[in-house]
Amino acid sequence: MTVPHKWMLLLYGLPTKRSAERVSLWRKLKKFGALQLKTSAYVLPDRPLHQERFQWLAKQVRDVGGEATLIRVSEIEGLPDEEIARMFNDARAQDYRGLMKSLARLIERNRKRRQESFRADLDRALRRLNEIREIDYFDCPNAHDAQMLLKRAGGSLKPGTAVGPRLDRKKFLGKTWLTRPRPEIDRVGSAWLIRKFIDPKARFIFAAKPSAHPQAIPYDMFEVEFTHHGEDCTFETMVKRFGIPDKSVQTIAEMIHDADVEDEKFQRPECMGLDRMFKGWERLGLSDREILSKGFECFDALHAALRAK
Repeated sequence: MTVPHKWMLLLYGLPTKRSAERVSLWRKLKKFGALQLKTSAYVLPDRPLHQERFQWLAKQVRDVGGEATLIRVSEIEGLPDEEIARMFNDARAQDYRGLMKSLARLIERNRKRRQESFRADLDRALRRLNEIREIDYFDCPNAHDAQMLLKRAGGSLKPGTAVGPRLDRKKFLGKTWLTRPRPEIDRVGSAWLIRKFIDPKARFIFAAKPSAHPQAIPYDMFEVEFTHHGEDCTFETMVKRFGIPDKSVQTIAEMIHDADVEDEKFQRPECMGLDRMFKGWERLGLSDREILSKGFECFDALHAALRAK
């Protein structure tokens, strides 16, 4: 996640009776992905397009008798750049989750037989995804999950789709694995699985796109080999591709599936606590590597407890 060194701030005030203009302005700010800092203060990364948009909105405010000020700043007191970027990602995550709920309902309605409105509904979902991507300024990790679900809804990845041939673990020793920043349960669980059952010396790095490190093996990223397939999350894909027979791992796979895919397929209530723990570590500002380290300890303990039963 690349954080800018400068921000554009729009400060404005509208006459009390201008409620219609206030709603119109709010909708435009929302469409542009602007982040609300206070009641009448919005921020965007400092880019020429954003400056142009804020200038246009400021003119609209002044045209109806309001006041508007546009400011370029290098820092905002009390809000580090990384915190502002996280706030942007939180807003986009909410957008992606809303889209994913709609897609889940679409898949369920068309599970047995496709309705006449299916294609139109799918096109509408694709447009919405593209709209969110346009204002996803810091590569929100939830984008990948929304893309995968949209692909599944379109039928490209149907339940039961083969995940590929069985792989020889010996050919994957000493490798570097790449995944998206801010790892949560599926990515951390998959990294733990790699380190414990595939390659004890595996190295992990983070980037938004596989092209950033072409020599690394990408996982849990869009349109790569080791990712969601059919109804399987990435952890399940790994278990199947590398033929890991451990029964406790199978149980963990069910927990991760229910937390990541959110379809209640295995009815594993433990998934809620695990998922919140990983989200909590991200909220506390732990680095990607710190989240991996704590996650490995978590899964080691969980695996040991399950084996002891």
